Amino acid sequence: MLQLRDIRKTFNAGTDNEVRGLDGVTLDFEPGTWTVVIGSNGSGKSTMQSAISGTFGLDGGSITVGGTDITAWPEHRRAHIIGRVFQDPYAGSAPSLTVAENLALAEGRGTRRTLAPLLRRSRRAAWREMLAEIGLGLERRLDDPIGLLSGGQRQSITLLMATATAPKVLLLDEHTAALDPRSADQVIQLTSRIVARHRATTIMVTHSMAQAAALGDRLVAMHRGRVYLDVRGADKRRLRVEDLHDVFAQMRQDDRLDHAALALLAAEYA
Repeated sequence: MLQLRDIRKTFNAGTDNEVRGLDGVTLDFEPGTWTVVIGSNGSGKSTMQSAISGTFGLDGGSITVGGTDITAWPEHRRAHIIGRVFQDPYAGSAPSLTVAENLALAEGRGTRRTLAPLLRRSRRAAWREMLAEIGLGLERRLDDPIGLLSGGQRQSITLLMATATAPKVLLLDEHTAALDPRSADQVIQLTSRIVARHRATTIMVTHSMAQAAALGDRLVAMHRGRVYLDVRGADKRRLRVEDLHDVFAQMRQDDRLDHAALALLAAEYA
């Protein structure tokens, strides 16, 4: 289980640019579940993922995976139990290295082994079989630099790389946002197969309301660094795109009410 307990993070504290990225987030993610996270820009969605992956230290709170407190672990130490795929198809891989070399690096994550033993012939046969399942002809491009591939092809391989070491947690940070609709659909289909196969605890951030309504078994909406809505089970399955638009409309209404209250308070004490 992945547990977040009152995690907090403020950027540029004490300055005019202070931003409260996480404001006391507490969530439990059961093993093998798939949670979709939505929210407006700056709501804390990606900040929460970055906190889990160890991109920065927390101001307070704790993170545990499988009962082990990883709050103080650096990002590289978390890499063997946490996989992450970013929005940019060209992040998370080495463009000048071949597809085979990138896959080898992913499988050797967390070890001190060199590329040579990881590139043995038996692994190449396994990679061809694995890539053939995607259906994009990538099994014939093991020796091509990964930087020559299309965004959809590269993001598909990045997904395989992120799960190469069977991580306990898989973070998907708007991983189809930069793709054309056809490629996005292909990557989502691959995502569904990978999540079902590996049973990693998956947390997927998306701006697509269609994806948010259709995918996963839980939905978390974030607003101003806090959990605004948490829906799972039958309630999640009943969600429609229109319901999610209503959630965003309510968030905007809450913001307008907060701003109005602050204005009245300022006027009263002026």
